[in-house]
Amino acid sequence: REFATGGLAGRTRMTLGEILGVLRDAYCRTTGIEYMHIQEADQKAWIQEHVEGTTPELDDAERRRILERLNAAEAFERFLHTKYLGAKRFSLEGAESLVPLLDTLLDEAADFGMEHAAIGMAHRGRLNVLANVVGKELTEIFQTFEGVEPEAGEEGFSGDVKYHLGATGRHASPSGTSIEVSVANNPSHLEAVDPVLEGIVKAKQDARGDGAEDLVLPILVHGDAAFAGQGVVAETFNLSQLEGYATGGTIHVVVNNQVGFTTGPVHARSSQYATDVAKMVQAPIFHVNGDDPEAVVRATRIAFRFRQAFHKDVVIDLVCYRRLGHNEGDEPTYTQPRMYALIDARPSVRDLYLERLRRTGVITDDEAEAVARRFREMLDAAFAATRTEPPPTVTIAIEVPEPEVTAIDRQTLERIEVRLREVPEGFTVHPKLQRILDARHERFVSGVLDWGLAEAEAFGSLALEGRRVRLAGEDSSRGTFSQRHAVLVDYRTEERYVPLRHLAPDQAPVDVVDSLLSEFAALGFEYGYSVEATDALVLWEAQYGDFANGAQVIIDQFVVSGYDKWLQESGVTLLLPHGFEGQGPEHSSARLERFLQMAAEGNLRIAVPTTTAQYFHVLRRQALWEQRRPLVLLTPKSLLRHAATYSPIEEFTAGRFRKVIGDSRALRAVRRVLLCTGKIFYELDAYRDEHGIDDVAIVRVEQLYPFPTDETLDALEPYGDAEIVWVQEEPGNMGAWRFMSRALFAEVGRITRGIYRPESASPATGSSRVHAQEQRRLVERAFS
Repeated sequence: REFATGGLAGRTRMTLGEILGVLRDAYCRTTGIEYMHIQEADQKAWIQEHVEGTTPELDDAERRRILERLNAAEAFERFLHTKYLGAKRFSLEGAESLVPLLDTLLDEAADFGMEHAAIGMAHRGRLNVLANVVGKELTEIFQTFEGVEPEAGEEGFSGDVKYHLGATGRHASPSGTSIEVSVANNPSHLEAVDPVLEGIVKAKQDARGDGAEDLVLPILVHGDAAFAGQGVVAETFNLSQLEGYATGGTIHVVVNNQVGFTTGPVHARSSQYATDVAKMVQAPIFHVNGDDPEAVVRATRIAFRFRQAFHKDVVIDLVCYRRLGHNEGDEPTYTQPRMYALIDARPSVRDLYLERLRRTGVITDDEAEAVARRFREMLDAAFAATRTEPPPTVTIAIEVPEPEVTAIDRQTLERIEVRLREVPEGFTVHPKLQRILDARHERFVSGVLDWGLAEAEAFGSLALEGRRVRLAGEDSSRGTFSQRHAVLVDYRTEERYVPLRHLAPDQAPVDVVDSLLSEFAALGFEYGYSVEATDALVLWEAQYGDFANGAQVIIDQFVVSGYDKWLQESGVTLLLPHGFEGQGPEHSSARLERFLQMAAEGNLRIAVPTTTAQYFHVLRRQALWEQRRPLVLLTPKSLLRHAATYSPIEEFTAGRFRKVIGDSRALRAVRRVLLCTGKIFYELDAYRDEHGIDDVAIVRVEQLYPFPTDETLDALEPYGDAEIVWVQEEPGNMGAWRFMSRALFAEVGRITRGIYRPESASPATGSSRVHAQEQRRLVERAFS
């Protein structure tokens, strides 16, 4: 008896046995597919159409290529195990099918016409992928085991362990097409590279213009324990369909060896599958047995084509095992004795597949041995050359002076201000916002610029000069303190309009992105974007500077140390609102002390602009400076509406960022010089005026790192032997005091004392009354 099938396997009617056979082959062999959680009917129908009785068998040439790839993966690991016994390499053994999986992905991408595939992955199997997928020179890999260090000239760099390093190569498909492929540098902090890789890909796509999601492919390789355990995985999935972050779908490959270091699945996750987190974006999940490499290849092809059809994320769960311990010196039987008894008795993936091809007559013993021998000979030749080849060289960026000119002409300043006030016909600005914008314009007409306009002038002038600007952060289009309003929202229709995108037909893009409620993934994405977009001003803004510690992994492992470890340049700018204003311990401090502690070897620029012109110039300096380094800016909160901080137009059309601002007053014999940074200057200055004090000078240090020695000495020179005192709002164990006391002693030669809040475990009091008392006493002490 036959039944109507609804088109199953391309047929309208089948017997029950035939129907069951098709469904078993599709879902009950070595591949299982989760997709019924997807709400879009066309996506479910697409998967059914491509897996139910319609998957073509591989031909003999494809099977031989799989075997060759497995040969390479296995031989590479065994060679390293023989030559460098016990050396840590995080072997791929047990998961060798990852190599033909990635090979297939790159074949598909190249044949589709893609230009670049970017891979982010942790240390497991990384060296194997670099050698056998990316094409990194074997000799160069072997030299890292021999302790041969890259030549970097006299300056040198710290470098990183071999299984953290990236590489770029070119992959050729069997059909004759090719694609550039790169593996991103990453730390041992699992999954931290995920948003970084997405930012790199987004920048590559933006540089190529519309439709570039079909030209650049992001691939993320995960471990099962980390995929389920690290929150940044969910954050990165959350980015995948958001405007400003979407990259057209990422191929996620989970190397599921069913153990995390020593922890088994029952202790590593509460979900049934390690991949369940991907269901949050309704991504299809292909679970495939790593010991069936043909099923791996078929699942990979379907996954790639789904991504191309729907431009959304897809997951391949490569169910495999780890033949050795977490690393090559680890003993796994302490915690998984039964599992490892089974693993020790199991033939390798390559051996199982070779036997399968022998049985079906695809390859003979002699042919198989010849393939394996050729790869062993290649390994031997590279190994022999390891000690005779010169070490690889790396290029240390030469010191590039900062740009001489960051001012713009008045005509450009006025042109931008006019364009910022223009909206499309029929667009209704919110009545309250219109009054704010009118007041901003009136200030400009009177000759001064507030913070919002100064920033817009910096962004707009850069865009007119051909430099892309990208600002992203929580609520950044309006601004946490309602100071920016870079994106206007129609009061009646909620249509959005960005005046900075409409300055001139030939301008560079200006992107203002409201990020998801995240710090870790959000900053990681912008860091990655800045690495790739070398001529753009890329900014990440924290809602409050206090929340930047939610991105501490990205700050520590990438922003601060990325260049020293990998020579990876980034010009990312962090905007961190900072200032003690009685708002409690969670809304007062951007933890300036942490950035100063990590500042060394010119790795960062740290500044605290106290006027709108200073802010304008430091932003333009960052964009124009050819030597790219991250910039940490402590930005104002209450000062945003302090008229004394608004700079005259003349300071925008002339001058540059001043690292130190001396005291402009004509004072009599000065007995004390107060050095400070940030908001406290205005409170000190107000107290001095109120009490008629004329023997105390106040000098602002606007750039803390690199420490401006010459400028500081010039500012102090008029005051001879006057006492030098550092004043800050923060407790003594925070803020800049410890850094400045050392810098002033080493560079200036003298400092007597510091004035600050008492050392404290938390940054600030939760009582506005106590805050006011502390602030008053601190300012009084500065003059007493």
